[in-house]
Amino acid sequence: MALLPNRNTQTAEAKAEKKAAEDDVMVREVDEAVRKDQFENFGRTYGRPLLGLLVVGLLAFGGYLFWQSQQEQAMEQESETIVAALDQLQAGNLDTASETVAPLVAEGEGAVKASALMLQAGAAAQSGNSEKAAELFGQVADDADAPEAYRGLARIRAVAVRFDDMPSAQVVEQLGSMAKPGEPYFGSAGELVAMAYLDQGNTEKAGALFGQIAKDDTVPESLRGRARQMAGMLGVDAIEDVDEVIEELSGPAGQAPQAAPQGAQ
Repeated sequence: MALLPNRNTQTAEAKAEKKAAEDDVMVREVDEAVRKDQFENFGRTYGRPLLGLLVVGLLAFGGYLFWQSQQEQAMEQESETIVAALDQLQAGNLDTASETVAPLVAEGEGAVKASALMLQAGAAAQSGNSEKAAELFGQVADDADAPEAYRGLARIRAVAVRFDDMPSAQVVEQLGSMAKPGEPYFGSAGELVAMAYLDQGNTEKAGALFGQIAKDDTVPESLRGRARQMAGMLGVDAIEDVDEVIEELSGPAGQAPQAAPQGAQ
């Protein structure tokens, strides 16, 4: 005959479980109360500073977006100004072209200012004022804020517009470091330096430099052609591919070469 569970034992176990459940509820309530109190203390201590930081961050982000928008609008306006000046320059309105970009020269920076100065220098050169053109090109060449590509080109143009009046030694001094294979403006700088060597009577250096230009695939073909002719006149063989040169001189399918258009270099 099986023994029945002791009722007193069951009652004790039930009370123990109930007590444990009540204790667990009490612990959770106390924990939540402590957490709430800590949160309120944290909010009272750090709430306002954090809110202030959040507001400052939002204002800063909004200010950045506004500044970026203003920058983009300014860049669009500057681009439109330069394009308008180029149109005037191509139309032969040299003074109007220079006046159009005058505000960019006065207030612009970096590439914008350099572009405006280069345009004004080009207008001065076209009008025959080589002295003013050289001065404006020189400003770009000496501007540390201008991109290096602009500075190099401006330095070459400054020498080119007054080449006839410059001592040959000065040409070599100013462009000698650029007249080397691998340099960005090797062809243009090298041609001017080689001509300066000719003025000095140094045909050996001139011929060697013309030969290097003629063999450099990175140099425009029109410039390579001139260099090839000059090198040949100075006794330097600058022809690597005879068939290619013959094809260039005779035109496609062996046709006779056509006359160069007037003004072509």
